[in-house]
Amino acid sequence: MKNILFFDGAKDIWAKDYMPVKTGSSKYISFRYEPCYLKDDPQLKTDFKNDVAPKLSLPVIYSNINLDGGNIVFSPSQEKAIISDRVFSENPESEKSVLISELENRLEAEIIIIPSLKSDMTGHADGVVRFVDEKTVIGNATPYKNGYEQRVKAALRKSGILAIDFPYFESYGISAVGSYLNFLETQKHIFLPVFGVSEDESAIKAAKCIFAKEIIAVNINDIAQDGGVLNCISWETTV
Repeated sequence: MKNILFFDGAKDIWAKDYMPVKTGSSKYISFRYEPCYLKDDPQLKTDFKNDVAPKLSLPVIYSNINLDGGNIVFSPSQEKAIISDRVFSENPESEKSVLISELENRLEAEIIIIPSLKSDMTGHADGVVRFVDEKTVIGNATPYKNGYEQRVKAALRKSGILAIDFPYFESYGISAVGSYLNFLETQKHIFLPVFGVSEDESAIKAAKCIFAKEIIAVNINDIAQDGGVLNCISWETTV
């Protein structure tokens, strides 16, 4: 088992969003973390460069692009990255084509844009889809209003990616209860969130059918009620 590193200075538990993003060539990119949903809660906004970086020995490249880590979903090879269109409204000063080009350069990946879920305050892609392989993702199987699910699938098809349904049930407010695909994936395991409900069994069964990895169910109901699940609270480094 890899060593566990504890770091100080963060303002909340959602490490995926404010910690650096690791590219396929093992570069660490730290994006600007000024999400619109924290505009009125500056006490919850972690400034990685000033709050955390001084206490870590980590070579980091800093980018002025405003982007949460939870809005980046890499393919297994890290040659593709799905990002929701929330990135455009978070960077209104940049032309879309220029922004995408810069993101592709920074992330060393083809950028695939999907529509964000308007009812999700974060607009993150990791609450909507996750990669299975280079040409397949799983997405929430849910009767979204206004054809949202179909619009996501259509955007992915343009890039040659098939989206297959994965168990999901809707919760209300900021809660992420029901978001099974916000799992933590390691080299050999899928740590799958469960919520102590009957739907858990279907999610575990689906994960075992889809992934050639050991599935470990983790009851994370309490944390999920605050708006995030396992991928949201995780961050991995090889340093």
